[in-house]
Amino acid sequence: SLRLPKNLERSVIARIKVLSSLKLDERRKPQDGRFSATIDARRVDFRVSTFPTYHGEKVVMRILDRRLQTQKLNDIGLTDENSETIRKAIKKPYGIIVISGPTGSGKSTTLYAMLQELDREGMNVVSLEDPVEYDIDGVSQSQVRPEIGYTFASGLRSILRQDPNIIMVGEIRDKETAQLAIQAALTGHLVLTTLHTNNAIGIVPRLVDMGVDPYLIAPTLILSIAQRLVRLRCEDAGKPIPFEGAVATMIEKEFADIPAEFKKKLPAAKTVYGIAPSPTCANGTRGRVAVFEMLPTSPELEHTILTNPIEDELYKVARAQGMFTMKEDAIMKMLKGTIPFEEVNTLGGELLRDEEADEKLP
Repeated sequence: SLRLPKNLERSVIARIKVLSSLKLDERRKPQDGRFSATIDARRVDFRVSTFPTYHGEKVVMRILDRRLQTQKLNDIGLTDENSETIRKAIKKPYGIIVISGPTGSGKSTTLYAMLQELDREGMNVVSLEDPVEYDIDGVSQSQVRPEIGYTFASGLRSILRQDPNIIMVGEIRDKETAQLAIQAALTGHLVLTTLHTNNAIGIVPRLVDMGVDPYLIAPTLILSIAQRLVRLRCEDAGKPIPFEGAVATMIEKEFADIPAEFKKKLPAAKTVYGIAPSPTCANGTRGRVAVFEMLPTSPELEHTILTNPIEDELYKVARAQGMFTMKEDAIMKMLKGTIPFEEVNTLGGELLRDEEADEKLP
């Protein structure tokens, strides 16, 4: 990290604002901007967000190096079964795949990993992004610019005149984009996109809330995915915790309502690990990995979408067909020693807070 003298604060913030085309004299409300720079003969993009605080402006920059290598499906924390589920889904000639999760949960990384699996030379693959985070060979990537009227909705309308096979829409933010994405999936295109919901089950109700009719969702939705990021345990760090008592009780309770045939997929373990430092890993954790909730659309789920698309009913069908929740995926990673025990509890708390916040919404 680099610490600058306090007397440089205003000058540095002013320079960042100029580069980002933000209003220099506006310190009372948040602003968002962007700029690009050439570093070591490559273009690097910067997303800038300012926020007014009692002690002055706070500036956060997100650095996007498009030359960095994107991850593949095998690198993002998917189980073999979940990898196969995604590969089957992206081979479909048409339909829509939706990934949900909050900002910073790795949705874009998963979308890019899907694009890497596609035949980008033999197909017309087009993306609408905000921003374009990585260059992908064989994909016509376009960055939306809402400030000039180039939105996801207007861009998607134009893409449909470009005879695409596969369309990636960075995010569904409004009713118009949702309806256009579903219409594109209905008319013979494979659509990959993201949405802000708390879990995979919530994708259908959210689309309905956005004005998409259930009879349009049922035949087009191929796969619903939810994800979060959790910390990885350093291989040489960790405090052994016997797989008994409170740990065993928690796991038994979590998997109580899933059919016995699917419980057989749980890894066998006698010990799990808590966070503890080591000589080579001061924090006990290094890096992050995604945990997933994967819900492919089955005939039973399609029927429920058509007849009673509420979360409770969708959840019953999903569990009956063996869907593991994000917390359960985290537990399985814990049993394999990939993540520490504390991350399961942290994730559980985050998911619970998200649900409670949703319940308070009108």
